Amino acid sequence: MPAYVATHSTIYGDTGGRTDNWLPGTVTDNNGDVWVLSEAMDDGGTGNGSTVIIGSGTFAGTVTVNGKEFPVLLTGSNDYTVLYDNATDHAQGLLDFATHASIASALDTSDFTACFAEGTGIATSTGDVAVETLSIGDTVLNADGAEVAVKWIGRQTVKTMFKPAERVAPVRFAAGSLGEGLPVTDLTVTADHGMLVSGIICHAGALVNGTTITRVPMKELGESYTVYHVEAENHEIILANGAPAETFIDNVSRRVFDNFAEFEALYGDVPEMEELPYPRAMSARQVPQKVRGTLDSRCVA
Repeated sequence: MPAYVATHSTIYGDTGGRTDNWLPGTVTDNNGDVWVLSEAMDDGGTGNGSTVIIGSGTFAGTVTVNGKEFPVLLTGSNDYTVLYDNATDHAQGLLDFATHASIASALDTSDFTACFAEGTGIATSTGDVAVETLSIGDTVLNADGAEVAVKWIGRQTVKTMFKPAERVAPVRFAAGSLGEGLPVTDLTVTADHGMLVSGIICHAGALVNGTTITRVPMKELGESYTVYHVEAENHEIILANGAPAETFIDNVSRRVFDNFAEFEALYGDVPEMEELPYPRAMSARQVPQKVRGTLDSRCVA
């Protein structure tokens, strides 16, 4: 996302009130790259005869209205500035929040969570089933071959436009990249998804080696894509395209999922889950050298 074309901006003062401005031109980050939270933005131009203060602002997140995402800048005067990319959005008043506080409450700065890509085959007693077709009450097989019931399927729409590649680009495991012929076919999961490798839950992003385990190129993702997570009553290791992978563990919030309201209506507040007793490697430096060496040797082979 090297630039964002903006025709309007609306400034929400921290003491209340709103000011609408024309904003011809483009707004870019200082690296000409995907926008990163708290990164300084370049000036986007002037509006209504006065400078729109963007050069001294930072990217604060996005607000979503009617399914459309808009960038929000925190300016040097401690105001929120919402950018519009066409006059229709302004004319229809889709971003007509009342106050600075209402923008703050709508601001999305959430980190990404851990999910399976659409089409991932989850093992059941009757064979693999695409993750997006699973429903509450279905049973899947855990790594020990026992059936466990699906408590919930979380669904998340990932919007790529304003997020850094290392947060939104999923990781693709080539068939056989984890050893013993696993996964049996290419497997795509989000970078924070835990895979059980040599007795360690390793986040997929920590295992990237640039050949057999790679990040999916941003150009393949489009503006958004959808991922899914399986939640059971307990933290489990299930089989995804044959490879052992974790189910949902609530060390991340369910609120990041599009259908969180469904979970809340069904279950309300629930006790914290107990995580499986495996060590966890969340970054490349935490992956033991022995594990890294084994994966790299498969890469050479």
